[in-house]
Amino acid sequence: MARPKTITDERLLAAAAEVIGRKGPGFTVADVAERAGVSVGTVAHRFGSKSGLLQALTRQTSDANVRRMHEAAAAAADPADGLRAALLTWFEGMTDPAEAQNHLAQLGVDLIDPELRALLADLYATTERTVVELTRRADLPHGPPPERAARVLTGLLYGVSMDWSIRPRGELADRLAQDVDAVLDAWKGRS
Repeated sequence: MARPKTITDERLLAAAAEVIGRKGPGFTVADVAERAGVSVGTVAHRFGSKSGLLQALTRQTSDANVRRMHEAAAAAADPADGLRAALLTWFEGMTDPAEAQNHLAQLGVDLIDPELRALLADLYATTERTVVELTRRADLPHGPPPERAARVLTGLLYGVSMDWSIRPRGELADRLAQDVDAVLDAWKGRS
């Protein structure tokens, strides 16, 4: 009979995200195992390789992003406020520019790998579909059609987060809120 799984995949993936934040693309499976308090064999058995670990982390990130966005939107009384709240969940907890830079560096490496690039495309498409859905519910009389609005809003968030990781001024959460508010206020007719 097989031993029960006492170390969850979620715990291993959380360790991977932390290690990437500290080390960037130079991290190893051994670094993840050490952070999780398990053997390298445990990580390798679950994910097969560093690429397999990154693929699982990307899938988990996609699912978590959509879940957080829906939860934030549902908690708001007004659909436009829900859209705003959903958008601001994307980079929750990202307060350290060095950590953001390491994740950005890992993204650059991920784009070279066809499998990871395809998973990232799925992540971006899933996120954008969620933003389209939330935008359709919001009263934005001066905004573009929902599909274009979603492209603008997702591009805004990606751009602000990248700019902040390269040129950190203030808190990322504050910058995102200010820029999202500027766009949504204009689309509501409150410029």
